Amino acid sequence: MIWGGLPTGSRVLVDTAPFIYLLESHPVLADCFAGLFEAAAEGAITLALSTITLAEVLAGPASAGLTALGKRYERALCQYEVVPITVSIAALGAQLRAQHRLRLPDALQLACALEIGAAALVTHDRDFRRVTALPILDGE
Repeated sequence: MIWGGLPTGSRVLVDTAPFIYLLESHPVLADCFAGLFEAAAEGAITLALSTITLAEVLAGPASAGLTALGKRYERALCQYEVVPITVSIAALGAQLRAQHRLRLPDALQLACALEIGAAALVTHDRDFRRVTALPILDGE
């Protein structure tokens, strides 16, 4: 077992916040997820992210007019598997939103994780507490 109790070879979908903590070297929260990214760098697990995460992460540099930083973040994120929002993911997301009372972006993140057969969803968002469809790992 590695970070979060994940078995070696796991494929996990990572929500937006852990990527932001890593990219921005958050003084406290980056350390909570460091082992996850180290395990991926060592090839012990596979990380995936949705196109929602890509857009959310890139919104910060874009709103600050930091085009070069945005491109750097995009290159960093695209080293992982990027899961597009498909029609089937959108339909599942709608069901999950109603079932778990999630915000639409969160429901789509969960739908992406389920669609790719992820072993877990990694997030720092407390809205996923009601989800039982797969393990939710929050870095604690």
